[in-house]
Amino acid sequence: MNITRNGSKPSAKGPASYFMGSVRIDSPFQAEGEGRAGGAIVTFEPGARTNWHTHPAGQTLVFLSGVGWTQCEGGPRAEIRAGDVIWCPCRKRHWHGATLSTAMSHLALTEMIDGKNVEWMEPVTDEQYQKGPLITD
Repeated sequence: MNITRNGSKPSAKGPASYFMGSVRIDSPFQAEGEGRAGGAIVTFEPGARTNWHTHPAGQTLVFLSGVGWTQCEGGPRAEIRAGDVIWCPCRKRHWHGATLSTAMSHLALTEMIDGKNVEWMEPVTDEQYQKGPLITD
């Protein structure tokens, strides 16, 4: 068993090549040996979000605090709150982030396939982020 103690890894700024706005990544982990699961706690300040991206084995997001938005390509934005759990299907383009006025943190869980767990794409435009139907229930 390997225990990684809280605070043993420094927080990292979410790279501008993958995120818009202020994003912090904490407690990143990756399974060892035959394990494929990895993840991190990601905190988005108001207005911050990911770029469009996909995951070869899908992604589970467990929302820890705040209020955010997420969207799969071609569908409406959905409001997400602490305690919500989302499954993003394999290779489905999507984004997620905070709302305009409220920060949001989630635990992101992915699996590696052939050494890769994400494919990053272009930024989500302000219009994509702020417009269109919003599911709140």
